[in-house]
Amino acid sequence: MTTAASMATTTATTMATTTGPATRAVGTPHIRLEGRDKVTGAARYAADHPAADLAHGWIVPATVARGRVRSLDDAAALKMPGVLTVLHHGNAPRLAEDFVGTFGPDATTQVLQHDRVPYMGWPVACVVAETPEQAREAAETLAVTYATEPHDVDFRPGHPGAYTPGPMNVGPARTEKGDVEAELAASEVVVDARYSTAEEHHSPMEPHAAMARWDDGRLEVVDATQGAYATAQDLARLFGLDPASVHLRSEHVGGGFGCKAQVRPHLILAVMATTLLGRPVRVALTRPQMFTLIGHRSPTHQRVRLGAGPDGRLRALEHTALSATSTVREFVEPSALYGRSMYDADGHRTDHSVVRLDIPTPTYMRAPGEAPGSFALECALDELAERCGLDPIALRARNEPAVGPVSGLPFAGRRLLDCFAEGARRFGWDGRDPRPGVRRDGRWLVGTGTAAATFFTGAFPATAAVTAHADGTFTARIAAADIGTGARTALTQLAADALEVTPDRVRVLIADSDFGDAWLAGGSMGTRSWGWAITLAARELRERLALGAAVPPDGLTVRSDTRQEVNALAAYERHAYGAQFAEVAVDPGSGEIRVRRMLGVFAAGRIVNPLTARSQLTGGMIWGLSMALHEEAVRDTATGGLVNTDLAGYHIAAHADVPAVEADWIDDPDPDDPVGIKGIGEIGGVGSAAAIVNAVWHATGVRHRDLPIRPDRVLTAPKL
Repeated sequence: MTTAASMATTTATTMATTTGPATRAVGTPHIRLEGRDKVTGAARYAADHPAADLAHGWIVPATVARGRVRSLDDAAALKMPGVLTVLHHGNAPRLAEDFVGTFGPDATTQVLQHDRVPYMGWPVACVVAETPEQAREAAETLAVTYATEPHDVDFRPGHPGAYTPGPMNVGPARTEKGDVEAELAASEVVVDARYSTAEEHHSPMEPHAAMARWDDGRLEVVDATQGAYATAQDLARLFGLDPASVHLRSEHVGGGFGCKAQVRPHLILAVMATTLLGRPVRVALTRPQMFTLIGHRSPTHQRVRLGAGPDGRLRALEHTALSATSTVREFVEPSALYGRSMYDADGHRTDHSVVRLDIPTPTYMRAPGEAPGSFALECALDELAERCGLDPIALRARNEPAVGPVSGLPFAGRRLLDCFAEGARRFGWDGRDPRPGVRRDGRWLVGTGTAAATFFTGAFPATAAVTAHADGTFTARIAAADIGTGARTALTQLAADALEVTPDRVRVLIADSDFGDAWLAGGSMGTRSWGWAITLAARELRERLALGAAVPPDGLTVRSDTRQEVNALAAYERHAYGAQFAEVAVDPGSGEIRVRRMLGVFAAGRIVNPLTARSQLTGGMIWGLSMALHEEAVRDTATGGLVNTDLAGYHIAAHADVPAVEADWIDDPDPDDPVGIKGIGEIGGVGSAAAIVNAVWHATGVRHRDLPIRPDRVLTAPKL
């Protein structure tokens, strides 16, 4: 006798195994699955989730750069309408001491644990009230007095407090081989140049927000995070909770770029408040608070010394980088990392140093290290090409390494020169007059520039579950995060291909800590790490169905854990590569710089979704434009605070600043990945600032080594 359940099982099995590989979704453009929800407002971000009896917290920031809280009088605030409590260091719940989170020790999480003020903007209190307006009004009336101490926020080369840090998360602070000084002395052409980049801020469209509540003994959290599982685990360690008792969701995230990869003060305060009050509490940051509480990219001072023969072959390469860190936690912007995998020389040295200042702790920001590092080294190489009388692309071709310059490891694919060849053809590079300052368009001086790009590619272990349903559809679950990259759509394509079905039969659920361990959206490793886990689970499920496995009414589920596969990866230099091109026009009378067009050609593994991938790559290129010409956080040495903590004073590239930006790629699958993925999140922003700066030199004949190139810097530069 045939039952309805067995008929459903037969149907599901047949549908799953007869569609075949002709339905390949990977490599074809797909619009975002959640796109309609986002443009219609149906998609809920962290600050949008409702809750019964919801209270609201408002952070009170320190108004001094260094010292102690002498007194905090909350009596008047507690009497104001709607105020429920005022959290401060005297009454806040205690957190784990010596906390070690996903990214190591992090004293930044010691919010309201002591009376110390390490920088201006550090939270000294949090007012919780019935409405955000009531909480804000009470916070503004809170009386806080301080015992101030001398502060230092002056980041400068030669700072007496600079020191060599310990091992960085990306390797040693210093590497050296050969005799750099001897090779420089023997070089016929030497470039010795100093560069600086400004303090930069992430500024995602969605400010950070979190809502926390207790539900039947379980902590339920909605947060704007790049990693639901990691953040939930860190919260459990921080508050001394059973990890299984913390449930965190972050279904929609409006941009991250690294700033949403860790536990931040707003989340800690929301958990503290809900623990004390026994009702849901939301804490959302204002735009000015985003400039002090979530990290930033440190400013850098860099020095590059290159030595070469007249043929342009490098004999010496030295790249040293100074960045700022806080007194709270050490963080190093690894700018000198860039050259360790790109260019070789008999004498090769990279060195990092940091200086502790009374500032917020810097953090990971899109292409950490590589973005500022590529600016310095790629501009120095452009200058070397000029002095050797070589085309900049020819110079790079002449210095292609056979193996990793520092590691000595073989490359797992390196198609950098192919990117340059294709980019030069499409950009019209061959018709370029190499002489600077000769091309004009009315009052404008016009120039073109180029630069290389690279970013390492890696993978982290991840777990996933894929379920076959009796109606022939499938559900994949993984604690991935979609921070605007289109991850949800790409993972649907990957699952569909692994199952050999069409994407409309697959539903992917993400951003839920209950789905298990999965790497966060960061380091250009999100889609690769998640996709690997989903692919393995989906393939096994397809094989079981093909062998006749029954699909029960509640579904047939296969789980995967890629720890063994990822840990078994052979040692190679694994990178994505790219060639960046830019054309600029400079008005010597006003100092205005206009980028007219940009082109990036990349070798970044198999592209899952060309539509969202192109958006990622062009977005990174525009990020580099913004770095080159606009972004600069200005710190007042007298007060210790920033003077431009909003998007009116902190300039980013707006629509009118963005030219025709074109991004494309050449085929470059990773043979060790089940799909061939490498990663594209960072590489678009690597090298693009250097290409623009090199184009400005070609237009004007003036080398700019300090970013951003403001109009006043153009006007005060030496004239042609």
